[in-house]
Formats: sequence, structure tokens, C-alpha cells
Amino acid sequence: MTADSRLPTDDFLEDAAHFPGGHAAGIVFPRTIDDVIRAIEGTHSILPIGAQSSLTGGATPMGELILGSSRMTDVLRVSKQSITVQPGLTVAAIQERLAGEGAWFPPAPTFTGATAGGIVATNAAGAATFKYGSTRDWVAALTVVLADGTVLEIERGRHRAINGYLGVPTRRGLVEVPVPTYRMPIVPKRSAGYHAAPDMDLIDLFIGSEGTLGVIVSVTFKVLAAPPLLAWALVPCTSEAQAFAVALELRDAAVTTWRTQDPRGIDVAAIEHMDRRSIEVLREDGADRRYNITLPPSTEVALLVQLDFPRDLVTETALDQVADALSDTATDSPLVRFCRLLYKFGMLGDTELVLPGNRRRADDLVAVREAVPAGVNQRVGRAKREIDARIEKTAADMIVPFTQMPEMMAVYHRGFQSRGLDYAVWGHLSDGNVHPNVIPRSFADVQKGKDAILEFGREVARLGGCPLAEHGVGRNPVKQELLRQLYGDEGIDQMRAIKRALDPDWKLAPGVIFALGTK
Repeated sequence: MTADSRLPTDDFLEDAAHFPGGHAAGIVFPRTIDDVIRAIEGTHSILPIGAQSSLTGGATPMGELILGSSRMTDVLRVSKQSITVQPGLTVAAIQERLAGEGAWFPPAPTFTGATAGGIVATNAAGAATFKYGSTRDWVAALTVVLADGTVLEIERGRHRAINGYLGVPTRRGLVEVPVPTYRMPIVPKRSAGYHAAPDMDLIDLFIGSEGTLGVIVSVTFKVLAAPPLLAWALVPCTSEAQAFAVALELRDAAVTTWRTQDPRGIDVAAIEHMDRRSIEVLREDGADRRYNITLPPSTEVALLVQLDFPRDLVTETALDQVADALSDTATDSPLVRFCRLLYKFGMLGDTELVLPGNRRRADDLVAVREAVPAGVNQRVGRAKREIDARIEKTAADMIVPFTQMPEMMAVYHRGFQSRGLDYAVWGHLSDGNVHPNVIPRSFADVQKGKDAILEFGREVARLGGCPLAEHGVGRNPVKQELLRQLYGDEGIDQMRAIKRALDPDWKLAPGVIFALGTK
């Protein structure tokens, strides 16, 4: 075998969720498909991992052989239309390689250190899902190794379900995989168990399956030529109601722009949301001073808006447009329309607008947004060290149709406040996906927070949303219960039937999505 094999270090025994109890039989780093096949055939259980950036425990080993993808980083083919890569190549490396072709991969998640195989396995999404969709929408082909060593080369559109079954050729012969009958929520983000649709494509069964049905050894992504120029706006809002109102108008304007192809229309790729407690975390940690951010004391919500512009935008002209935006003689343009929209809401004076070309300041605004989860995670870690070792990150990753966001945000507030919890809520407002997080002061807060999250899951489902939006299910008991709440015991049984059909010995990622002992 040409793969590197050794005992795992502590670095490989937990993922970003810091799920407890990680241990492994060993770790192997394949370089080729044949290496992957031999690794699978030579062990009774195996856990494929990428960057281990999982927030669900799904990349934390529980006695399996770890299959690391860090040696499988080749670009196999690239053009202005697509890129085919091995699973260990990071999103950042993909974007860098595409830049040489004048192309880019639009649905990149926030963490660009995530790997190609990892984002496919979790159907990862991010801030710009509102405009560009999730990873699933951009996967054109996969090569997957099944639990019995079968190599499947799957091209989108070539293999679809017939009469409720997907025919999968394996070493054991043709396996008929039953298509689940549960109805998936109609929202732009879902990372909630196995995909289901009456005439579904075989490729979609593996996207979002979290390594439980096959090991991804190559992926072909569709790409776009000529990435747009980016502008950013940090918009302070005096209330959540105001934030929802301006976000709604920005969303509607963007959809109109896409539909009409109006070159003067507002083109919004993402709207990020930070609540008042998130802003307090920034101030307590000095992140506002570090990045020279000024938000008025009356700010209840801060929005970070990403605007896309055509590559022929001239920055000097754009500055003139912003300066003259409110004059009667202003030239109609996306920037002028954006400024006038903010002025209508009384927000323009306090908004910081960063135009294309000012990369350093744009990076500052993005860093401020990322300082919120970092600050909350630091508080969780400090409480774990100083108060109670049982304290853990207690958070949700939920999405509802945007029109239901005001009601759902009220549910988050009531659920946490009625339990006396300190909390912060931030996330991707443009697609209705936010992350309510407990800031624990005791282990009791963790327990109460988990109860609140299960309550939120029921309310999200009632409003037509999905309680597992972009992080997956993994080994997290609360997320596994949220999955059961969403689809019921029958839905989980249907997922288990798929697992049994393709992996009857429960060899691949056992305990991920479904608890151990549920074959």
C-alpha cells in the first residue's frame, strides 16, 4: 500500500465540535482510489475525515480506523465550466486554482479550510446560499467507494429512481435502494439525513450522507467564470423589526435584479445578522476596537450585506455615485439604489460602505462577523475549564422560510429567556438560517439549552423549516433527536433501510446520523 499509516495523534481524536471520548484504531492517509479500497476492505469500521471542521462530532472517531484525505489533494481536471478534484483539496485551494482560469466556485462555505469531500458529505452551505444555493446544486459528478469496495462513478442526470428504488451496481450485484417517502422541508439549506424525492438522482443520495454510505474519492463541481466584484455594508439597525424590514426589501430587490437582468439593479449575495448580545461580545472582547468598528449605542442588530457588482465597475466612478446618491441628478446605478433604500429606512448615515478594491477593509468587516462565534466559543471553553468540565457548546443551526423569521426569532428569545439563559443569535439572515447559541454559566444552563433547542426544532418544523440546516447531524445526540422529530421514527427507519442496503455491516462512519446499535 502506498498510503501512509500510523497511530493517530490527539489532533485527530476530535473535530471542531470537541465531541468527547474520541479514540481510534489507527489512521491511514490514502493517495489513490486503490488505497481507499484496501483500507475499507482491511478493517471492520472506518471513518472518513476531511479538515475535521465538523460542528456535530461527525468527524470524531469512536474506535474506527480513520481515513484521512489530506494526501488526496490533486486537481484532476479544470476549465471555466468545471473542476474535478480529489476529496482532500480545500475550498481555498480550489478557489486559488480556479482563479488561474478566470473562474470561481460560488457556494463556498464560510470556512475555506473545509475540504471538497467534506462539503459534499455534509451538503455544506454558507452566507451566500441566498444567491448561489448549497453545495448540492453545484455537484456535477462523484466517484465513490462503497463499503464492499465497489467504485461508483456517478454523473448527475444519468441514474434516477424508478418505482421508488435506486438501482446501485455493486460487487454483490444490483442493489435496489428504497427511496424514502418522507417530505423534505422546502428551504434552501438542508443537512438533515438522506435526501429524498420520488424520482431522485443517485448522486443526491451521497451528497449530505456524512460518509455513512460511501467514501468520496473525487468530485466534479460546476463553476462560474469571472467572479463578481464585491462591496460590503455594515448596517446598524435600531430593532429586529427594522432589520427584518430592510432585509426583506433587499432580498426582493435582488430577486428582481436576477429575474430581469437589470444592470442597474441591487444584487445582494448575502445578509449576515448579529443580535445585540453578539455586538456586546464584540465590545467585551475588543473586536470592535481591533477592527475600528463604530456602532451607535442604540444598535440592536447589525447587518453585514454582501453586494455583487459586474467586473467593469469603476471604483472612482462608484465613489462619485455614492456621494451624489441622494441628489436629483444622480445617475441610476446599483450603488445609488442601495444608498437610497438605506436612506428610506433612516440607516444610511450610520452605515459603513466598503467599495470593491478595498480588500483590507472588507476583510475587517468579515473578521468582525467571525469574531462573534469565536468569542462565544471562547466563553464556552472558559466555562468548561473554570466552572464545570461537563459544559459544552450548546447551539442550533436552523432555517425557516424568510417570511417566518420574525416569528421564529421571537421563539428563540422566549425559549432562552424563559429558562434564564444568556445567549446570542447570529447567522445568515438572507436565507432564514441563524445560529442560536447558549453562553453557559453552569452545567444546568447546558441542560436547559438542550431542552430549548428541542423546542425550537418543533417550532421550526411547524413553520415549514428545517432544524438541521448546514452543519449536519453527526454524533450529536440533540441533533439526532432533532432529525427524529423532523421525520418521525418511520423516517429514521427508512434511512436505516438505505444504510443496510449499501452498508449491511455498518462499516462506514458507524454512529454518525444514527446512534450505535440501531442497525
